[in-house]
Amino acid sequence: MAAAASGESIPSVNKAWIYSDYGKTSDVLKFHESFPVPEIKEDEVLIKVVAAALNPVDCKKMRGVFKEYHPPLPIVPGLDVAGVVVKVGSQVKKFKVGDEVYGDIAEKIKEEPKKFGTLAEYTAAQEKVLALKPNNLSFVEAASLPLAIETVYEGFEIAQLSAGQSILILGGAGGVGTLAIQLAKHVFGASRVAATASTKKLDLLRSLGADLAIDYTKEKYEELPEKFDVVFDAVGEDGRPVKAVKRGGKVVSIQHPVAPAAEYFILTSTGTILEKLKPYLESGKIKPILDPKTPFPFSKTLEAFAHLETRRAIGKIVVYPIP
Repeated sequence: MAAAASGESIPSVNKAWIYSDYGKTSDVLKFHESFPVPEIKEDEVLIKVVAAALNPVDCKKMRGVFKEYHPPLPIVPGLDVAGVVVKVGSQVKKFKVGDEVYGDIAEKIKEEPKKFGTLAEYTAAQEKVLALKPNNLSFVEAASLPLAIETVYEGFEIAQLSAGQSILILGGAGGVGTLAIQLAKHVFGASRVAATASTKKLDLLRSLGADLAIDYTKEKYEELPEKFDVVFDAVGEDGRPVKAVKRGGKVVSIQHPVAPAAEYFILTSTGTILEKLKPYLESGKIKPILDPKTPFPFSKTLEAFAHLETRRAIGKIVVYPIP
């Protein structure tokens, strides 16, 4: 049997953003006053959502990418969550009712997408994709982290980035890039971190630890005399990144189009990475970077997605409070 929150009755329906058709976010995403609250499985917890972050993959899914794997429509979008556990499945060991948790709720976004995402008052998640929220982070800050920080960590492991190596991060001011600079420097011990951004964002890159901030509006990074042990492509640069890597180095990409010699991967979400990074988050060595317009209230979720889709956001966009 699942254990429920004492003194708190969990409703059967909740407010949620849903899509019942595939297409542009602005066309298909609708507010629903009384969408079903998910039932939890024995290895899952039910979370009262406090904050949820947006990711470009949310828009791709609404457009129908991977739709052959999707559960039947309608679907609640959203992957990143920070909230409070209100119910636990019978096999759950790590969490109890009242715990403040965060995570990317889809372990395998392609093969096992969720019908009940995080842009709702309640969502369900397996305990293995969640971690306890660091006490020094707000719910908004915590919600901004999971998918992006786990993607960086897994990507750097695939690239075998190690202490003393150099790395070039393409898209240094975005949700993934801002964390990639920090992890390269403070967790993986890179000796030289370069990153690309537009002119106005170069100071941000330097403040995060970039040794070389490259203005992509004025310079072609692949034409620089300096080459790098690892190129981490958070943008989707096609053939250019391979021209910036040393012989024997690695290019890892999280976006299409992918360079022919690059290694492309899709994150497998796990709370273990969040647990490993907890000391860095608690000490302030790794800081969540939030877009200046964040947070967007739940009622302004469409505006939040419109801002994401400009591709000009700095750091992460978070929806809060919910509702």
